[in-house]
Amino acid sequence: MIRQHTGYLRYDTDRELQVLRELYTHLRLVVNFFQPSTKLLEKTREGAKVRKRYDQARTPHQRVLVSSDVPLPAKRRLAKQYETLNPVELRRQIGRC
Repeated sequence: MIRQHTGYLRYDTDRELQVLRELYTHLRLVVNFFQPSTKLLEKTREGAKVRKRYDQARTPHQRVLVSSDVPLPAKRRLAKQYETLNPVELRRQIGRC
């Protein structure tokens, strides 16, 4: 049986823990470098109606690059790491886990 997700099962063995660690290593890269998300900028109430305004969808990596709080050497290190990543290969590795 091939599992497509981790689900709610209990993982007891060292091998299972090793596979989960490898899986989350690849997932972290996909989420931070290739999966955009929107951030809530403002929420206002007009009577019974609530209006929400969202920022443009960006990846966490893109948000870090435009942030003035992150030092330039860290941005350069992330840019180098981004250049080495292949999203298709990452998805394959996730599938293998």
